[in-house]
Amino acid sequence: MLSRRLFLSVATFATLLPSGVFADDHVLTASDANTGMLDGSLILIDVRRPEEWVETGVAEGAWLLDMTDENFGAYVAAILDRNPNHDVAVICRTGNRTGRLMSAFAKAGMTGIKDVSEGMVGGPRGTGWIKTGLPLQDAHTAYDAMPKDLTAR
Repeated sequence: MLSRRLFLSVATFATLLPSGVFADDHVLTASDANTGMLDGSLILIDVRRPEEWVETGVAEGAWLLDMTDENFGAYVAAILDRNPNHDVAVICRTGNRTGRLMSAFAKAGMTGIKDVSEGMVGGPRGTGWIKTGLPLQDAHTAYDAMPKDLTAR
């Protein structure tokens, strides 16, 4: 299992890299991520900070894991380990943080994670979850609905 120290080191290094340093085959549109969640094949992790979740709402069905949490790497590793029959994707505000995370994941040997690179509010890589009109829920509802053992039902 990925050590927290290794993941944090790699994640810190990745913040220095340009956000476009990941392969396009790991990119999902917001619409594709929504479809995957609706059919039960995808776990979407919103990696933004709690105040951002409250400000904009979150993608309906997303799991909330603040990427600045000291246990973030361990949580992502647990999600991958406990949900082998699900795709896993990450989303942030505009795709910049998830772009850097994709590099960190790859360097740490974590594979199979996809990036919703247009983010929640959109940017240079797409319209974004919110402007596309995809379903939202408030942060408290999303957090309460998230499985505490990080295992999809």
